[in-house]
Amino acid sequence: MNNDERDEALWKIAKRRAMFKRSFSVYVMVNAFLIAVWYFSSGPGSYFWPIWPMIGWGFGILMQYLAAYQGNNIFSEEQEYERLKNEQKNKL
Repeated sequence: MNNDERDEALWKIAKRRAMFKRSFSVYVMVNAFLIAVWYFSSGPGSYFWPIWPMIGWGFGILMQYLAAYQGNNIFSEEQEYERLKNEQKNKL
């Protein structure tokens, strides 16, 4: 891998991490707004309906986090390629 390819890989990682940070900020702000709507319209003691968008959207945020910060370890194409090459060598 030459320097240009390494820089391109770092650039992709940096973009994913920046996108995650933006998405997480929006997630927190929107869910705070939904909780405020729930609190001032129904109040404590009523059904906490904001939990559903928090869980659904939170799962998406979790996936985005994994791709941005753990993606090189968990979902690495290079590691999978090496694993397949080793399996093929062992069969021969």
